[in-house]
Amino acid sequence: MNTQSRQIANLPPPTETVAANAETVAALLKSAGDAMRLQILRVLSNNAFGALELSDIFAMRQNAMSHHLKLLSKSGLVNSRREGTHIFYRRSNPQGQYRDLCAAILATADAIALPTELQSRLDSIQESRAAASRDFFRTNAAKFRSQQDLIASYPQYGEAVLATLDRYQPLKNKLALEIGPGEGELLSGLCQRFGQILALDNSAEMLARAENFARRNNLEQIRFICGDTTAAALNGVRAHAITLNMVLHHTPDPAAIIRDLSRHLSDDGVLVIAELCRHDQDWVREACGDLWLGFDPEDLSGWASLAGLNDGGSEFLALKNGFSIQIRQFHKAAPSAGLQPPHRVN
Repeated sequence: MNTQSRQIANLPPPTETVAANAETVAALLKSAGDAMRLQILRVLSNNAFGALELSDIFAMRQNAMSHHLKLLSKSGLVNSRREGTHIFYRRSNPQGQYRDLCAAILATADAIALPTELQSRLDSIQESRAAASRDFFRTNAAKFRSQQDLIASYPQYGEAVLATLDRYQPLKNKLALEIGPGEGELLSGLCQRFGQILALDNSAEMLARAENFARRNNLEQIRFICGDTTAAALNGVRAHAITLNMVLHHTPDPAAIIRDLSRHLSDDGVLVIAELCRHDQDWVREACGDLWLGFDPEDLSGWASLAGLNDGGSEFLALKNGFSIQIRQFHKAAPSAGLQPPHRVN
């Protein structure tokens, strides 16, 4: 009897199918039925880590951590991603027949409070990543433009970012927040469109270069802030537009950046992200200080959704050197009557 006949007759599936399903469920429950593995799922909630980093976070031998990751990967709760010579692990999005069970397991893991010592080691790993990025920009600020141009120069994405902002009107009396202004090129365009601009960078050396650009070009409505997206100077800030251009691949926790920025976005505002698509050119880690080899569009969409943001459109720019850039729009709600709605560009 074929499958269609069984469905019509409302008969149970063949014994071998039941057995296969039972094995799948058993593997899933086995992988989640361990306190250590639930904590690993909690740590991987919004970020990716290598096996060595996870070993340090959990203070265990790498072969023991690899065993836990193998079980979690086999059950489909965790997947791995190779970035050049590095392999990172992150949680999977629940899919397939057992997605509800997977979602329940992950929700349970998210409710777990990590032990103080474990949280401290996790924070230390994050700070090590952030420190590596700051050190790179401190020692390479003067030559950063030439290094960045090896991947993508500002003209290759700047005009697309400004064109995206122009779909939202009116802007003149609004506040814009730029994260990581780099050499300051986008500031001119922002000053032409917004009444007030905040420029935030956690590298004092790079922020100084952006300030010099503003002085040379008589850009007066800009306030420069040295710090990250948790800076006290941003308390109470609600920007109509936030730009985040070629920054996320330098940050230790991209999901946290988007979550922070969502809190500073006005209800009718837009977050515009220009970011590298996923690639395999590992040389950029040393040459350009990149922590991540770009991102899949689904990564940005997923992090934005977790931060309470809606996908407002996208544009993809293919570069001649093998890199691609995604220009993404995210917003909290449908724009008000005074604003032009965002347009999706394929």
